[in-house]
Amino acid sequence: MTDTPLRADAERNRQRLLDAARELFATRGLDVTLDEVARHAGVGTGTAYRRFPNKDALIDALMADRIGEIGAIARECLEEQPDPWLALVGFFERSLALQSADRGLKEVLFATGRGRERTAHARQQIAPWVTQIVQRAKEAGVVRDDMDTSDVPLINFMLTLVVDVGRDVEPDLWRRYLAIVLDGLRPQPDGAKLPVPALGIAAFQEAISHYPPRRG
Repeated sequence: MTDTPLRADAERNRQRLLDAARELFATRGLDVTLDEVARHAGVGTGTAYRRFPNKDALIDALMADRIGEIGAIARECLEEQPDPWLALVGFFERSLALQSADRGLKEVLFATGRGRERTAHARQQIAPWVTQIVQRAKEAGVVRDDMDTSDVPLINFMLTLVVDVGRDVEPDLWRRYLAIVLDGLRPQPDGAKLPVPALGIAAFQEAISHYPPRRG
């Protein structure tokens, strides 16, 4: 069974909604209602709900490809950059640059409850490439030997908070703190170990699921 193609006018409205959502999510994040997206797209609310029954369906349709761009960056850094250190640096720099320009992308990467199957699948495609980037860097001796693949998403998350802090004051502030973090990932002359082990992926996902903490 195949999906029935939308009529031309219905497809135009769907695309207008996606374009409007892309603009609003990028500048304001995911806390935008489907009604606001409809107004920004210049279509009726009923039209919006016929195309997307709820906001998570819209997020899934729009953001899976955006998340896929992060996976593509990881793959390119691994396959096209022969220097293991520069591959790791390139992944951080390029993925964070995307997130700094798109609040919605940043939020959906770490909000496992947002979106549906497509966004979940897109998130899962990133990990194997990042694992290979980190493993190659460790084998080459260019990062500390107690670095773990699961450090990468948490470092990424930390730096996206800097993105938020500096967005309206110094948009490139995150680059300063990325440089500090990268310096800490280099092998230590005295072989000093990190004070606690890395979170496993499951523990990281559990921790992120509780962010931001509820008040009261």
